[in-house]
Amino acid sequence: MAKKLPHQERTLVLIKPDGVQRGIVGDIITRFEHKGLKIVGLKITVASEELAAKHYGSLLNDEWCKMAGAGVREAYEAHGLEFKWKDDLAAGIAARDNLIGFMACGPMVAMILEGADAIKHVRNMVGFRDPVKADAGTIRADFTVDSALVACAADRAIHNVVHASGNVVEAEEEIALWFTGQELVNYKLVMADILYSPEWNNKRRALIMGE
Repeated sequence: MAKKLPHQERTLVLIKPDGVQRGIVGDIITRFEHKGLKIVGLKITVASEELAAKHYGSLLNDEWCKMAGAGVREAYEAHGLEFKWKDDLAAGIAARDNLIGFMACGPMVAMILEGADAIKHVRNMVGFRDPVKADAGTIRADFTVDSALVACAADRAIHNVVHASGNVVEAEEEIALWFTGQELVNYKLVMADILYSPEWNNKRRALIMGE
């Protein structure tokens, strides 16, 4: 079994149905591999609405709905559009239902990535949830032109390609929800020495220089 290195974390990434249907799964996985993250779990699956609801869990409570609805109201008002829900809560509930339905509408790719500070690195790579506000170079900025406003106007979830765990607690809960222990693989990548080992420079010098 591979030795666990300091600061190693595991995080869940879901390539959502829009990412699968657009044929960009390989491009997204390649970005994570080029970063130096290790894939320890990978599968294609179709989620039920029950699983999608469990995935978001307590995040989709009334407080979340009110916050999401307030964001919808702000976007509508900024573009001079009429807010079509009776209040922020109603708008947020609609957003919640759309999100759950979207996550269950077709195949997704689920993966577990491992590496030093993996959760933060992956979140930085994924970008802000509203693609139009995401930084250039992030997955959501680079792979979709969708936005919260466009999605709300069409009464659907944002097609923002990927989900990534937000913190250690979320990662642990989400990994347990999407994967069994038997589906995870512990192994060592050759590049791990290059990324993490303090001895690698000396070892390589001795090998290359014949010392």
